[in-house]
Amino acid sequence: MARFLITGGAGFIGSHLAEALLARGDSVTIIDDLSTGRFENVEHLVSNPRFDFAIDSITNDTVLDRLASQCDAIVHLAAAVGVELVVKSPVYTITTNIGGTEAVLRAARRYRAKTLIASSSEVYGKGIHVPFHEDDDVLLGPTCRHRWAYAASKMVDEFLGMAYYREYGLPVVPFRLFNTVGPRQVGHYGMVMPRFVGAALAGDTLQVYGDGTQTRCFCHVKDAARAIIGLADEPATVGQVFNIGSTEQVSIMQLAHRVISLTHSSSEIVLVPYEKAYAEGFEDMRRRVPDITRIQQAVGWTAEYSLDEIILDVARSFGMR
Repeated sequence: MARFLITGGAGFIGSHLAEALLARGDSVTIIDDLSTGRFENVEHLVSNPRFDFAIDSITNDTVLDRLASQCDAIVHLAAAVGVELVVKSPVYTITTNIGGTEAVLRAARRYRAKTLIASSSEVYGKGIHVPFHEDDDVLLGPTCRHRWAYAASKMVDEFLGMAYYREYGLPVVPFRLFNTVGPRQVGHYGMVMPRFVGAALAGDTLQVYGDGTQTRCFCHVKDAARAIIGLADEPATVGQVFNIGSTEQVSIMQLAHRVISLTHSSSEIVLVPYEKAYAEGFEDMRRRVPDITRIQQAVGWTAEYSLDEIILDVARSFGMR
């Protein structure tokens, strides 16, 4: 039995990861300030004697130090998330992501805790070499476009983690998530899957940003949790970066049509210019497809849920029968 600390553990991904770890017999402590996480996500876990919850910020060094001293591994998920939040609050995004990761690494170093750092497919920026491999060069937009602040902050998170690994020997594993979706994800911050499913079930119009030809690969949160656990369990993953994502591509327009079809909705689809949805001059990534060879070889992981299964699972979480 291992002891895990999950930062941002009351969030969408953190709550599913906590469930999966508890189900196999591990002990789990989460820390979350509930700024974007929700207590409802983990309320059903509170009665488990192997689960503990601290409502606090990871920038509280005293609390973080105590929690780190009691764990074998840390999964660092706490971050500013969502394109909408990134565009509206770039200062918060940068300081939260980089400052939070530095705080976690400092605490982890004191107790030699293996640390898994959540990064994002956003770090690939405007790269055109698809599928994206972990060692590919990256191309970001200019600093005057706030949209790229999140990608840059997650890159610095990875650099920090690898620096702690090389300089201090701390066992660190950064992983890049590609459009993780599933039950409990909310659409408040521009997340497309819950936005589309919620609108379709309500009979509202589905808003597709841009021209709808941009493609994404959606990975079920349970598949992502399984991948993170695999990386945590395998000693040989230390000092490497890993992609976590499905390789099933779909355009956002195709996604909207599939959501409408699978939910038997009468909703219509409308195109919304990026400038109206986000900000003037907003730039998007045209394709996001992960190369998952590295994680397949390291821990034997591949995504199991199909896109249709994901859509139906999300729809059921919204109350569809």
